Amino acid sequence: MVRCIQLAIDCAALCNTAAEVMSLDVELSEQLCHLCEIACNNCAQECEDHPEMEHCRECAVACRRCVEVCAQMAEAV
Repeated sequence: MVRCIQLAIDCAALCNTAAEVMSLDVELSEQLCHLCEIACNNCAQECEDHPEMEHCRECAVACRRCVEVCAQMAEAV
């Protein structure tokens, strides 16, 4: 679970940073969005390894949705 927790923290930090940077229309927004997508995918994969944990199931669903949104946003940038 240590890796799961660390990936969730990393994912949250990158998502917050990506949202802030993209709201400023910074030149590197697309790259940061891709990093956020990778972090969310990694977190979802790890959480899916712990289906017995309710919070991991919920986190995996949220991260998968974030991966989709990041991919759409990266295309729009």
